[in-house]
Amino acid sequence: MLAIGLMSGTSRDGIDAALIRTDGEGIAESLAFHAMAYEDGFRMRLAETCQRAMAMDAPGFEPLIASVQEELTELHVQAVADLLGRSGRMAEEIGVIGFHGHTVAHKPDRGWTWQIGDGAALAGAFGITVVGDLRSADVAAGGQGAPLLPVYHQALAYDLAKPVAILNLGGVANVTFIGADGIGADGALIAFDTGMASGLIDNWMQAEGNMPYDEGGLVAASGRVDEAVLGAMLDNPWFDAPPPKSIDREEFTIDPVRRLSLADGAATLTAFTAQSVARGIRLLPKPPKAIFVAGGGRHNGTMMRMLEEATGIAVSSGDDLGWNGDSVEAEGFAYMAVRRLHGLPISFPGTTGVAAPMTGGVVFAPH
Repeated sequence: MLAIGLMSGTSRDGIDAALIRTDGEGIAESLAFHAMAYEDGFRMRLAETCQRAMAMDAPGFEPLIASVQEELTELHVQAVADLLGRSGRMAEEIGVIGFHGHTVAHKPDRGWTWQIGDGAALAGAFGITVVGDLRSADVAAGGQGAPLLPVYHQALAYDLAKPVAILNLGGVANVTFIGADGIGADGALIAFDTGMASGLIDNWMQAEGNMPYDEGGLVAASGRVDEAVLGAMLDNPWFDAPPPKSIDREEFTIDPVRRLSLADGAATLTAFTAQSVARGIRLLPKPPKAIFVAGGGRHNGTMMRMLEEATGIAVSSGDDLGWNGDSVEAEGFAYMAVRRLHGLPISFPGTTGVAAPMTGGVVFAPH
């Protein structure tokens, strides 16, 4: 069927919308992609929403969060309309929308995760079935609720030499290890968050450089890594904890680099990402033959170079394989929505720590 996937990630830069054709089992055919940027005012409100949600003991009503959820849903409606227009497709042709929403707080250790976004309103806007709230069932069953993309990564990597790793660099970084024998075979599919990707670097550039991000890693390339600050940031037992594990973007801050220059701070935070990934790679059953990168971080040349130096493994963009590294996450949620409709699992013991493979997501049927 034709499926749309929507992703608003931890970078908080906008909405990725992708259209694919898939049966939820074989490799999907990518048909169209549209990225819609958030305006600065909304990005600020979204960041404040995340901070407020993280301070709460459980999901519940809070005026700002409710207001931002309504705005977020309207923006997703706009993104779907734009994607349909660009692709030349009618709403009646689309079988399902995979709606990630936006994660405002992620606390699996406390038994909850919170993605805002009104799935029923989105379904009603187009008359298309929506699958949303894709993480909560996994967390309720004892899993981490993240990462969820590994099942799609495995489909993308079907023809690649194994073992291979796919690294997603958004605001947070997560890695998928795909062994030779497929899902369920002696931990052949393993995935977990490794720490920050671009989240802290973006925060730093916005706070100290009056720039949205370090384009191409050029600011970091002109700076020097402060090894003492880097060592202190890496002195966190979470990095050595075995998978499965996940982390919220708000768990780390830019405070450790506050005394550094703009360039040195960017360099140190970029090295923090690279070294965190390297520690994660060392937790895998065996070194992968290669690491392919998706997500916005692949455009950061300094980060890509540091990743290769830190891991000692060839690191390249998934675009080299013919993927659109910007659309992989959105495509993945379209793929998972189809799997949900077919009753197929989207999370596994080796990816989220759930006891057995399970499907997830809430189905919102249009009125």
